[in-house]
Amino acid sequence: MLVRIRWLPLCGRTEDWKLWKTILKQAGVRDVRVHDARHTAATLVIEQGVNIRVVQQVLGHTRVTTTERYTHVATLQMKDASDRMGQALWGSP
Repeated sequence: MLVRIRWLPLCGRTEDWKLWKTILKQAGVRDVRVHDARHTAATLVIEQGVNIRVVQQVLGHTRVTTTERYTHVATLQMKDASDRMGQALWGSP
């Protein structure tokens, strides 16, 4: 997640967008929207076990349901859930 000094979230101000474009160019990363990067960052930190309420605060969301929409279930999480269900139903192979 990109934040300005003092953990203030990036917003729609022109200087924020210019900073974002500069960071992407210097990093050699393809041009993506800040909004897309926020979705990716939220998903990655949730996958690492960060509490969704913490992610909510960092993203500046009033409701946790907004944060839930930002996060996406990864393929590995789906496989893990499937494996656990199989183990619960049929035990270890």
